[in-house]
Amino acid sequence: MKIWAEHPAKADVEAAVRRYFDLLRAGRIPEAEQIVEHTRVRHVLKSLWSGSVGAAADTDVEADGDANPDADPDPDRDPDAQADGARRSRAGDAWERDLSWLGALDLGDFSWGHTGSHFYVEVTYRARTMEVALGFWVKPVDAGWVLAGPSTLW
Repeated sequence: MKIWAEHPAKADVEAAVRRYFDLLRAGRIPEAEQIVEHTRVRHVLKSLWSGSVGAAADTDVEADGDANPDADPDPDRDPDAQADGARRSRAGDAWERDLSWLGALDLGDFSWGHTGSHFYVEVTYRARTMEVALGFWVKPVDAGWVLAGPSTLW
């Protein structure tokens, strides 16, 4: 993990976030984990997928009329519901098996808080800003300052 001896400049922090994101996009998760102090990259990836590919898939299904997200059919009585549940189960973890969807993501604008320690960055999917952003903060540790996060902001 990158440790700065003094509170880092915004440009240095943004460069670290860009490097972190580039490593995520490349599927190099262990390397990305070394840049930012955090514990759950899986949560970040699932949120990014839900806000990008998952959201697009939900929109496509609703537009095609293949599924009603408000309906809650009883799978014991409805064979179509059983098949739909199986498809959703397979699709539910597709984001984890095949990370190629990360290539369609990019970082948008950085928005810093007034203290200069907290910020969020917009994420785009196929050049459109997603509903999920990533929040980070610069925090002091015994050896200096580290970049912590990301939190997922909806």
